[in-house]
Amino acid sequence: MTAPPDDCLARNEWICGAYLSSRSEILGDAVLQHLQLTLVSVVIGLLLAVPLAVAARRWRWAAGPVLGVTTILYTIPSLAMFSLLLPVYGLSASIVIAGLVLYSLTLLVRNILAGLRAVPEDTRQAARGMGYGPVRLLLTVELPLALPAAMAGLRIATVSAVSLVTIGAIVGYGGLGNLIYSGMNTYFKSQVLTASVLCVVIAVAADLLLLGIQRVLTPWTRGQAA
Repeated sequence: MTAPPDDCLARNEWICGAYLSSRSEILGDAVLQHLQLTLVSVVIGLLLAVPLAVAARRWRWAAGPVLGVTTILYTIPSLAMFSLLLPVYGLSASIVIAGLVLYSLTLLVRNILAGLRAVPEDTRQAARGMGYGPVRLLLTVELPLALPAAMAGLRIATVSAVSLVTIGAIVGYGGLGNLIYSGMNTYFKSQVLTASVLCVVIAVAADLLLLGIQRVLTPWTRGQAA
């Protein structure tokens, strides 16, 4: 029997409104998992990248090893990375988060370090002359002035994480990647397209959100290109 003319699911079409209405709960759960994995990994990556970048800026001898190790981590293929982490984390969401954190360090550390290095030495000296200690200097002068470069790195790292989360489908924790993976195995066109489009939407929305935050936190750069 041929599929009914109004049944886009039975005809396995790429664009199908019936898929959205009948799988809304599945899509919602996948989007939520995708957002959670992305957010947790980026936040942990940022918490690790800031002290690493500060250490590399303060002690010049540390810059080479820090940048070298994070760059090497970024070159490891995702499947190999998950294989290396598997004995430690097993088949869990933690293995995906750990992998994304390691990948994000290169982008975050390099940009934060570049921002810190761009702070004029005259500004540092002026702050020290006003009695600023190392911690106060870092928190109130250096990091705020490094924000444009740091936010640029954060935006790239976040968009990359949104994309890389899909690789987690190989261990069952890939958010929308789970739907893409299963849809490709069964040649379910509307599922593959819908999940892929949602990944793009999440990436664009996250980038725009961070761009807005960047402009709020760095008003002196609003006239410059983002």
